[in-house]
Amino acid sequence: MSDSDQNSKYSSPLVSRYASAEMSSNFSNNTRFSTWRRLWLNLAIAEKQLGLSEISDEAIEEMRENLNNIDYKVAAEEEKRRRHDVMAHVHAFGLVAPKAAGIIHLGATSCYVTDNADLIIYRDALDIVIKKLVYVIDELSKFAIKYKDLPTLGFTHFQPAQLTTVGKRASLWLQDLLMDLRNLERAREDLKFRGVKGTTGTQASFMQLFHGDHDKVEELDQLVSTLSGFKESYPVAGQTYSRKVDIDLLCPLASFGASAHKIATDIRLLAHMKEIEEPFERDQIGSSAMAYKRNPMRSERVCSLSRHLMTLIGNVMQTASTQWLERTLDDSANRRITMPEAFLTADIVLTTLQNIFQGLVVYPQVISRHILQELPFMATENIIMAMVEIGESRQECHEQVRVLSHEAAYVVKHEGKENDLLERIKKTKYFEPILPKLDLLLDPSTFIGRAPQQVDSFINKHVNPALAKYEEILSNKSAAEINV
Repeated sequence: MSDSDQNSKYSSPLVSRYASAEMSSNFSNNTRFSTWRRLWLNLAIAEKQLGLSEISDEAIEEMRENLNNIDYKVAAEEEKRRRHDVMAHVHAFGLVAPKAAGIIHLGATSCYVTDNADLIIYRDALDIVIKKLVYVIDELSKFAIKYKDLPTLGFTHFQPAQLTTVGKRASLWLQDLLMDLRNLERAREDLKFRGVKGTTGTQASFMQLFHGDHDKVEELDQLVSTLSGFKESYPVAGQTYSRKVDIDLLCPLASFGASAHKIATDIRLLAHMKEIEEPFERDQIGSSAMAYKRNPMRSERVCSLSRHLMTLIGNVMQTASTQWLERTLDDSANRRITMPEAFLTADIVLTTLQNIFQGLVVYPQVISRHILQELPFMATENIIMAMVEIGESRQECHEQVRVLSHEAAYVVKHEGKENDLLERIKKTKYFEPILPKLDLLLDPSTFIGRAPQQVDSFINKHVNPALAKYEEILSNKSAAEINV
C-alpha cells in the first residue's frame, strides 16, 4: 500500500501513533493467523499421536513448514465468497499444505482456533504488560530512594498539611503499582486454555473420531493444551470459553489505569507548582502561542489514555452478561476492538510512565520555598511546647501565637506578601527566651516523622522481593522512548 493509500484511510492512533512495536506485533494479523495455523498443527500432532492414522507425517511436515506462509489475498477472496474467516484460512492453509488439506481443522469448531488463539495472544500480551510494569516499578523505586529524605509539603484536600518527603510520596504511587503487579500476575497465572471442546463444548465430534473413547478425548484436550504452552484448559466450555475470563483479564488492566491516572495527575499538580517536572526535550514546544510554556504532555497523555483503559471494563462485563446459553455471536465484533485496545492502551501508558520516571526532575529550592511559606504556621505547636517547657502557660502562649498567626495570615492573603509570622515572633518580647533555638524548632527535617525510614522499609520488605524474580528481565531493561 502506498503512502497516499495509507493516509486516505483511518488508522487507529493506538497503533499508528502510540503503541510499541512489540505489542502491535502481538495483535497483528501475522501473529493471529500464524497462531491459527500452529493450533491446527498442534491438533493434528495430538490426533496422530493418539491413533488417527489418516494424518500422515508428510501432512504434519507441510503444515509446520507453512505456518507463516500466509496468502492474505487468497484468504480475503475466500472469506468474501464464504462469509467465514476460519474456513477461508483453512482453505488458504490447505493450498500451501496440500497433503494436509483434508485433515486441517479435523473435528474442530471455529472457536477452537479463534478462542484458543485469543488466549495465547492475551497470555503473551500479559507478559509484555507485566515486564513493562516491572520496569516502571524499578524506575520509581530508585526515585523514591533518592528523594526519601527531601522534605516537602504534604497536601490533604490539596491544602497544605504536615510535611512528608518527595520519596515518601513516590512510595504511595509505588504501593498502588505493586498491587497492580500482583493483580496482573494472578490473572496471568489463572489464565487457562479453551482446549479441544467441540461445537457446544461437549466434545461430541472428538468422541466420534475416537470411537467413544473418553480417555483419549480427555488426553487430546490436555495434549493440545500442553503443545500450546498451557498447563491446563478450562474444565468446561460452551462454544466459547466463558467471557468472564475477559473480565478477569481487563479488571487488573483497568485498575492499573486508575493507578496511572492518579500518579500522572499528582505529577501535573506538582508541575503546576514547579516542584517536579517531567522530561522535556531541548527542542520540545510546549505551546504554539506561548513559547515559555512547558506543559506536562506526557502525564496528560497518561491521564487521557488511562481514562480510555478504565472504561473498557464495562464493555467486557456487558459482553459476558449477554452471552445466551452456549454462546451468541454478538461478542465477536466487540471483542475484536475491546480486547486488543485494552492491552495496547496499557502498553502505551506503561512506556510513557517509564519515560517520565527515568527523567523526572525535582526542584528542591522551589520545594523549600513552599515549605517556608507554610512552616511557620505548622511550627506553632513546637513553639508553644518550647515555651511550656520553660514554665509559661500554654493558654497564654496559645493566645499570643493565635494573634500573631492571624496577623501574618492577613498579610499573606490580603497584601500578597510572604508569611512573616517568624519575624513577628522574633519581635515579640514574650518569646525572647526561646529565640536561640527557634531555627531548630523550624528545621523541616524534624517535621517529616518516619518518612525516610518508611521508604527504606517499604522498598526492602515489599518492592525488592516483588522485583527479585524479574532480575533477568531487569538486566535487559532499556530506556523507554516515546516518539510523539
